[in-house]
Amino acid sequence: MLDAKPLPADPNDWRCEDVAVWLRKIGMTKYADLIAMKHKVDGKCLLALTDTDLKDPPVSINCLGDIKKILFGIKTLNEKFQVLEIGTSAVSNSHHRPQSNGNAWKNQKDGLLVEYNEQNHLSISGEDVVTTTRRAEIVQDEETLLDTLAKSTDGTSTVQLISREEIIRQVERPDTYFKSVAKLLIAFAYSSLSFLMTSFVMVLVHDRVPDTKTYPPLPDIVLDNVPHIPWAFDMCETIGLVLAIVWFTVLFFHNERVIIARRMFSLLGTVFLLRCFTMLITSLSVPGIHLQCEARPNTTMQEKLHKAFHIWSNLGMSLHGVRSCGDYMFSGHTTVITMISHFITEYTPADWTGLHTFTWVLNCFAIFLILAAHEHYSIDVFIAFYISSRMFLYYHAYAYNHAGITATDYRMRTWFPLGWFFEYGSQGKVENEFSLPFSIRIPRRIFFAKTEKPTPKPISPKLTETNRKKSSVVSPKQNGNGNCKNHNSHSKKHN
Repeated sequence: MLDAKPLPADPNDWRCEDVAVWLRKIGMTKYADLIAMKHKVDGKCLLALTDTDLKDPPVSINCLGDIKKILFGIKTLNEKFQVLEIGTSAVSNSHHRPQSNGNAWKNQKDGLLVEYNEQNHLSISGEDVVTTTRRAEIVQDEETLLDTLAKSTDGTSTVQLISREEIIRQVERPDTYFKSVAKLLIAFAYSSLSFLMTSFVMVLVHDRVPDTKTYPPLPDIVLDNVPHIPWAFDMCETIGLVLAIVWFTVLFFHNERVIIARRMFSLLGTVFLLRCFTMLITSLSVPGIHLQCEARPNTTMQEKLHKAFHIWSNLGMSLHGVRSCGDYMFSGHTTVITMISHFITEYTPADWTGLHTFTWVLNCFAIFLILAAHEHYSIDVFIAFYISSRMFLYYHAYAYNHAGITATDYRMRTWFPLGWFFEYGSQGKVENEFSLPFSIRIPRRIFFAKTEKPTPKPISPKLTETNRKKSSVVSPKQNGNGNCKNHNSHSKKHN
């Protein structure tokens, strides 16, 4: 029962029972009753014990290893208590002794940065290897401080007082490649969840769309003066696909594709999450009498989820057979097309004016086709264009000046948490440079192959001997003067 009771933070406040609990925790159970209970050693006496006290009577511990373990534990207690006094006095701006309930740490924005060495025991090829790792943790209360200090295996640890801003700066370190990829995956999951929520809300607003007989289309300056074009909405989605192909081609070859993709997913997720609320709050009447929209009040939850998954898996496109009503404020098609146009313009060189002009001309045509199809009111398209463009510009203005804005206005972390989370540690504005996402190596011998000399055919030994005899008869060797040796010898015999 004593082991389950938490010990006071200050060893000076320990009773004899607490000393017995502490001795059991460090593995000295056999001396707990002897030292703590029999000889009435409390916390203050424990901190004053020396090796002589443990070796000599009346304690008379005759094991040197046990004596050293107890002394090392007492030394660690002294160090922890000294650090605790310094840290608590710094946080509470007072010099009183910290209480065990931790009230001195409450309502404080500052913290303590604790750095310590942690040893790990590994077994490599049957041999025990000890590795030491330097770790750092930020603590806000006494119990956490003591637990963190207990992790130091070699007894060396440093503690320094840091403010809330310093804690944030510890978190806002420069991004590594692994950190950037992790943020990209989080942004992708966030946008996917936002799209799924939008699909479910589209099903809900369709189920309670106003009846066209009771609520006719609202007056609209553009829709009242532009005739309905049946194929206009499909053409709008075709333009969106063309812009998407252009954008993903740019993204594929951009050097900073991971950062840009993260910004794209975080922006689209935020805008579509906002669209969930605007669709759900107010239900507008159908903008065109050609739309066959009827409320579906008696659908089950399973049917709603099935229809929401159908919309989500087909990206809400009518080219894929998706038809919905009531999702008017604001236009999702205008949002996506405008956002893609902004990304193409921002993340391509400024002198690519031809591509930029082509992108925004298609954007304007797509907006006109949405209105010509009478699928949205003019206010839907206008609000969608304004929100998507403002969100893009505000987000990038913050991303490019993140350090200065966050340092001068702490409210950014509260009111713009996603931008702060995704952009802290980022490099801000990126250079528009392009390359392949992977390296291709072509062996040189494909283009610079060496011409190999033909290998002579093997000659049989019999043919070689015959040729040698013929050459000795037909082609006698010449001497240094150019005369044949056989001819000279024949001339000498003749003479």
